[in-house]
Order: sequence, then C-alpha cells, then structure tokens
Amino acid sequence: MSHPDYRLNLRPLGTPRGASSLAGPRGVGASPGDKKSKSKTTRGKKKSIFETYLSKEDVSEGLKRGTLIQGVLRINPKKFHEAFIPSPDGDRDIFIDGVVARNRALNGDLVVVNLLPEEQWKVIKPESNDKETEGAYESDLPEELCGSHLLQQSLKGYNDSPDVIIEAQFDDSDSEDGHGNMQNALVDGVKKLSVCVHEKGKEDAGAPVTKDENTFMSQDTRALPEKSLQRSAKVVYILEKKHSRAATGFLKLLADKNSELFRKYALFSPSDHRVPRIYVPLKDCPRDFVTRPKDYANTLFICRIVDWKEDSNFALGQLAKSLGQAGEIEPETEGILTEYGVDFSDFSSEVLECLPQDLPWTIPPEEFSKRRDLRSPSSSKKCFRIKDCVFTIDPSTARDLDDALSCKPVADGNFEVGVHIADVSYFVPEGSSLDKVAAERATSVYLVQKVVPMLPRLLCEELCSLNPMTDKLTFSVIWTLTPKGKILSEWFGQTVIRSCTKLSYEHAQSMIEGPTRKIPEEELPPVSPEHTSEEVHRAVLNLHRIAKELRQQRFVDGALRLDQLKLAFTLDHETGLPQGCHIYEYRDSNKLVEEFMLLANMAVARKIHCAFPERALLRRHPPPQTKMLNDLVEFCDQMGLPMDFSSAGALNKSLMETFGDDKYSLARKEVLTNMCSRPMQMALYFCSGVLQDQAQFRHYALNVPLYTHFTSPIRRFADVLVHRLLAATLAGHQGGLSSARGSQAPSDPGQGHHAAQNPAKDGTHTAPASGPPTTLCPGYRELPDVEPEALQKQADHCNDRRMASKRVQELSTSLFFAILVKVRPPACRPSPSLHPTFPPGRLFTGRAPGVRGLWQLGWALGGTCIPWPSLGWSPAMQESGPLESEAMVMGVLSQAFDVLVLRYGVQKRIYCNALPLQSYRFQKVGKKPELTLVWEPEDAEQGPAQQVVSIFSLVEVVLRAEATALKYSAILKRPGTEGLLDWQDEQGGRDLAEEQD
Repeated sequence: MSHPDYRLNLRPLGTPRGASSLAGPRGVGASPGDKKSKSKTTRGKKKSIFETYLSKEDVSEGLKRGTLIQGVLRINPKKFHEAFIPSPDGDRDIFIDGVVARNRALNGDLVVVNLLPEEQWKVIKPESNDKETEGAYESDLPEELCGSHLLQQSLKGYNDSPDVIIEAQFDDSDSEDGHGNMQNALVDGVKKLSVCVHEKGKEDAGAPVTKDENTFMSQDTRALPEKSLQRSAKVVYILEKKHSRAATGFLKLLADKNSELFRKYALFSPSDHRVPRIYVPLKDCPRDFVTRPKDYANTLFICRIVDWKEDSNFALGQLAKSLGQAGEIEPETEGILTEYGVDFSDFSSEVLECLPQDLPWTIPPEEFSKRRDLRSPSSSKKCFRIKDCVFTIDPSTARDLDDALSCKPVADGNFEVGVHIADVSYFVPEGSSLDKVAAERATSVYLVQKVVPMLPRLLCEELCSLNPMTDKLTFSVIWTLTPKGKILSEWFGQTVIRSCTKLSYEHAQSMIEGPTRKIPEEELPPVSPEHTSEEVHRAVLNLHRIAKELRQQRFVDGALRLDQLKLAFTLDHETGLPQGCHIYEYRDSNKLVEEFMLLANMAVARKIHCAFPERALLRRHPPPQTKMLNDLVEFCDQMGLPMDFSSAGALNKSLMETFGDDKYSLARKEVLTNMCSRPMQMALYFCSGVLQDQAQFRHYALNVPLYTHFTSPIRRFADVLVHRLLAATLAGHQGGLSSARGSQAPSDPGQGHHAAQNPAKDGTHTAPASGPPTTLCPGYRELPDVEPEALQKQADHCNDRRMASKRVQELSTSLFFAILVKVRPPACRPSPSLHPTFPPGRLFTGRAPGVRGLWQLGWALGGTCIPWPSLGWSPAMQESGPLESEAMVMGVLSQAFDVLVLRYGVQKRIYCNALPLQSYRFQKVGKKPELTLVWEPEDAEQGPAQQVVSIFSLVEVVLRAEATALKYSAILKRPGTEGLLDWQDEQGGRDLAEEQD
C-alpha cells in the first residue's frame, strides 16, 4: 500500500518544464554522477535502461503457473546494489543484482521477479560472507520474541527537574516473539557474524598486510570447498509500492553547467543510498540556491519521487520542504517520519467531531445495566463481592494507560485475577472518520522524545486512559487461578472499573523486593480512599507469585525469549538533547505485567476463533528461516557450542544452560542471543479464514496454537478490531455458533461469558459453548461487516505500519545515541581531595544518584561521578567527545571485525586500516577465523604489540564521532591500555542471566 503525503504540502507537479527531455532524446544520459552514461547528450531516441513492466494479466498468469515469484524487496543498506527477496521454500534468498535488475523498485516494495537462466545465477562459496548471499535486514526481529519496551515519555510537567528520564514501556506484543528490541540490529546475516568471511582478491589469506601493501585481502582459493549457486532474478512488476517514495537528503548543483539540465534541475542526493538520486525542478529549490549552493550544503530537504522513466538512471521528484540543519534532532526526526510514511499531522476537525463534545464526559447511566460494575461491593444469592482492587502498572511517564490489573483472594486459597483493557472501540464507531484515520495510522509511533499517537490525545490520555480514581469503560478477562497459576475458570465481559492508583514499574518493584516492608506513603502515588496502600501491596505480591508460576510453566511448555540490550535516554528538559543513556533493566515488575497480558491475549484468541473461525483476527509467528538457521547451527558446531535448535523451547533451554554467570560468559550469551535473533521471522496479523492450514496459525516463540493482540487498543488498531470481534462474541453474533456462558462468573454473574477451563496437553484451554447471548453495548451493534479477504487486507496494513513504526523507533534511538557520542561537557579540573580512581575529564556511565536501576552519563572528577546537570552544563554547549566500552567480537573478516559494544548494546565494524598497525594477518585456525594485529610501537623503546582477534574475544573500543553528521566509528584500543571501567561492575552486579528467563 502506498503511503499518502503527510505534511509535505506538495503542490501539483503537472508536467515540469524540461520533463520531456527526461523522457525523450536528451534524457538523463548526460547526468553528472551517472557512471553508466559518461558521454554527452545524444540525439535520437535513447535506449531504455530498465525493462518495461509485464502486464497485470501476464503477472497473474505467471504467479499461478509458478514461473514468477513474488516477495518483499530488501535492499542491503551497506551495499545498495545488492537486493533480495525471500525464497518461497525458505531456502537461501533470491538475489537481485544491481539497480537495473531491481527495475525501479524500492526497499520494502512487494515485487514480482522472474528467475534468470541458471548460468546467470550468482556463484557463491559455502563459507562466503552472507553479505554476499543473504539479504541484509533492518532489524526484522520478531517483536514478540522480547520484552521490548516502547520508549514513552513527555517533556511536559517536569519543571521540578531539568532531566527527563526516558523509560521503557512494556509492550506485550514484543514479549510474544521472544525478542529484545535492540537498537542497531544485525544488518548483515548470520554468516557474517560467524564463519570466516572472504572477500574478492588474489592474495594469500595467510600473508600479513602492512601499510605499504595492498590491504584488499581475500581467501586462499585453494582451501575452498565446492562452489554453489544462488538463484538470481530480475524485477518484472511492482505489486505494491510500499515504500513511501519520500526521502531526506541534500541538494547539489549538476556538474555540467553548460547542459540544458543544469538550467532546469538540481540533483537531490538521498541520505539513504538505497533510494536513487533524484532530479528536482529548480523552481522547487530555494531562490538563491543556484548562486549560493554552499549555504545549503548542510540543509536537509524532503523530496518525493513522482516518476522514474525507463530510459533514466535517475528518478524525477518534487522538493517538498526544507527541514533544517542535518544532525539536529527535530529535522532528522521529521525526515525519519516522512520517509516511513508516518502520519504526524494534526487530527482534522472532522475526526475530532467524532469525539464526545460535552466535557467532562461521564459514563451514560444505561451503560451500567449492560456491564459488570467492578467499582463497588455487590451481593448475590451465592456470594458477596468485595470491592475490586484495580490498579495500573506503567512507566512513570506514561499517559496512555490502556491496561489494568486486579487480584483478590477467594475461597480455598485461590485468587480472582483480572486484566482490564480500555474499551476504545466504544468511542470509535465503525466507519466513522475517526475509525478511518485510526485504521490508516494503525499504530502509535514511539520516538525517544515523543509519541505520534494513533488516536487523538483526548482519547489516548483522558477518555480511554485508565487514569486513577475515575470511572472507565473496559473489556475484562477474569480468571479464578490457583496459587500455582492453574486456571479454574475464565470470564469475558464488558465492565466498568475505577483504578485505585497508578503504579510505576519502580513502585511495583519496590513492593516485590520488600514484601514485608511498610512503604511510606510519600514513596507511593495517591491511593483512592476505598483502598489502602497495604491492600495494593498485597495484590502486587500475589500477582508476582502467580506470574512467576505462569512464566516458569510457559518455558516448560516450550516458549522462547531472546532478550537483548536496549538503550533508554535521559534528556535535558530545556534543550531536548540527550544527557545520558542506560541499558534498560527488565525486572520482576515488568515480567508480572507481561505474563498477564500474554495470558489475556491467548484467552481472547481462543474465544474469538471459537466464535468466528473464518473471521478471527489472529497473530502468527512462523518458524525461523531454514537456511539462516542452518547457518547458525553450523556456526555453533564450529565454535563448539552445544546449542539445540530443534524447537523454540530447546533453543531457550540451550541459552539458559550453555553459559555461566561470569562476565565473559554473559557477554558471549549476549552475542549468541543476537545471532539467534537473525533467523527469526516477523510475527504477523492474519485473518483465520484466509489460511487453510491451521498449523500455520501457530506462534513459534510462544509455542501456542492461537494468539492475538487484545491488550493495547489505544496504540494498536489491530486490538480495536479484536475488541469488536470479542464484543460480537459476547452479544451472540457468532454465525451459527452459540455464545459461551457458564453458570456464573468467578464472583458475580454480570454481563459476559464464563467458561470452565480444561487445560489441554499443549497448555491451551477449551471452553464449552452454550447459553443465551448477552446485551450488546453501543458501538457493537452487530458483527463487524467484513469479509475474510477484507480483514486480511486490514491485517496486512497493520503489519506494514507496525514494521514502519519499529524502524522509526530504531532510527530515533540511533539518532539520539549518535548525538550522545558527539556531545561532551567541557574539561573540568579534578579536586585534589578526590581519590583519583578514574582519570579526570572522562565520560562514563554510572548509576544515577537516587534512581534505582538506571544509568546516567556523568563526568569523572578524580574518582567521583558528577551528573551533567550538577555541573550546570547542557549538552548544547560543546561537542566532540568519545565513549568507551568493552566489546565482544561477533564476526571476523579479512580486513575488519564486528563487535557488540556491551555498555550500549550497539554493533559496529572496526576496520584494520583505521588502526595504527604495522601489519595484520587473517587466517583460519581449524574452522575458526582470526585476525592477528601487529600494533605500531608507541615509542622507540617499545617493540610492536601483537593482538589476536577471534570470535568471542573481549576487546576495548572507543566510539568517536566523525565529521559527517550523525556518523560515528568504533576504534579498537591498543592492548594494555588502562582506565576503562569494568562493564560488569558498572552493571551493579545485575544478573543478566536472570533477565533471560
């Protein structure tokens, strides 16, 4: 699906002056920078560069016959001439070589390709760098594999402190895929990170390379195994232009001042090299650009491609707007949002008119008769129900609170546990303008410094947000659970709740860590008069105990989790610039919320699929990609790692049992966890009526047959659709299936469905179907009028927008970290009274005073870390400053090696020719590649130092900013250099193994 223009203010292009020359005899053959057309413009018809696309009829027929293949195009971000699509059989990716074979398709487009004759397939070697054989991904990590946390914060309301602690918000969608949503994820394949990498050339791989020799090294071809082929293809059709066709970049004058093109066009050079260079009409450019081009050398512009002719190497575009200076947060952020098609415009008046106009809004009286009221005591013939202690647990800065929990003891030592989710669909009538814009946006987009909401803030932060001590409409799933987490009964229904307090993760964590401690009221948020802080404390402890049992059973049943290092930031309140960063600590309070969100999502998936087997919106997670998994298995065998990849559970068990808890073992575990993420596929929304084979419904990482998203409707439109299906289920609109209703809800009949649960061997539960329908609330008047094919189309769009949102979040994190690498406070003189444990004036990470579990950049004055604000300094005052860290080697190439920087969770490549080396030598010891580095002596009295770099080597690196905006490189520190802070000590003894549970 192509993305509409958002805030670009594009004026109609029409037929620009000179456009005919682009398509005609004087096309772009004379364009500067065109490597394939160095001759001047020619007369007569110009030969086409790209092939004409096949007709729709030919494409349809070819796909049916199997002579054509479709797939999503991935362009290597480091080698833009290389592109790939997945192979339908799960084998090695299909290779598309060069811009011409790509035929004007852009990254992310759904394309149709035709395989080339076998003699034109790419020749590869089994041990070659996977950069040469597999498509490079932009962190296509399955979100559900991790306890990923959306960065959510606000710069408002923090006048009492110049610092804004950017916390991580739990995302239940991320934990289901087992992945930690790491920043700067692997962009090259598993093989690059594992086995020996060979590059083209004819030198002996064992020969040393000195500064006076050619440093272009390659493998010893005599030692290579048999050659093999990688299927290669060319693009013949674009089914969907999913790329936004917008790009950020810079304007340049054409080189040939005497050409006709020079008088009509400027050259737009995108920052993303996967996007072609673009001709833009000079009339779109600033008026003085031609006479003063250097004034705009560092100015970011947005350009959108409007055409790309068959006979043109370059596209034709329209300049939309000037963003500002490159390297600044807001211009860069707006460029990222635009490139990925994120609608960040204000909501229209037509949309806002769909919201309640009489404010403050109160729940209509008739709603209470249609919902179970959880706000106050009630009695029945069979039981007396005490007030439900309902509360939220979120990041302290969160404002869109869409989930709440409740827990109270019942008879026989069991517990009634509830998950209560904001009833967003009540306020979003199907087919309304609000519904349409929410469906188009599909997800909120979380940046480091702000959120682009899916819904208007009145809904996100007030009407739907489960703010404390206010009445709210919710959907609830309520279980009767044993202390061991066994489900005795399950109830679904629409409810009214009143949250008694808003806990942060830190509040809940302090309760968990101090089970018998009476927490002073001043350390807790306000609690409603109907409840006490002790009551909340008991509920948190009970939920924690049950969650631990649920979590343990999940992994016994074969679930997988791949936690990875994740950065969060502290921002300066006035400038918005990063003051520091920390690795987010995933603790028991996060795990508590995660377990019950997962439990609710699985329960609702079973419920709606039982009611609507052809129209349920579910979420599946395919198994890992076969070829890449086999590569990883081979790597682990070569490294002597006893890893079992036979199933998700087996892999999780291997990760838990293979490594020790010393610093070196924990670092190796981090590296291997990243490698294991690489073969994982994305989890996808889908309509159950579209897939014929129910085996494809399964969720690999969770190891369950059915799963969906129900718990975050404020920020995910898929959850809104699931809410509508659940409401129709509760109302009995089940297409011939009766609604499920048991004898009674756990403590009260209420409105909804109850089912006695019978756990199956696979960990799922079946519910008997019988009983009358319940009353349907406003907003759910009938079964959503959507056919399976239309629902699948909505699911596809949600998948696309979630992926775009994930990319934007990663790029936002990368942006802030790149700025952090560059900024540093001015030099400070150490106090003689301070013990000089650390060299003065060193930038480092340490524990932030008074903030448990967070890490903040400070300035070492002798032996004391003084946070930047205490020095009265803002990051805007001075630039240029490196960061230091230990790193572990992930892959060894002939002239470089890749490292995971342990303190910050980023991955970088270190090049030998950037180091002060006398020589370096690549070789294989057995099957393991290694580089031997010979360092130049620091002075005449010292001899050269030798260092061997192999996979899993621990090294010390410096991250240093480059001259280009937002670029930074990793430099290896000379062996024996002292003064680096110990990584494990800085983690405060944090048990990384515990985070992998």
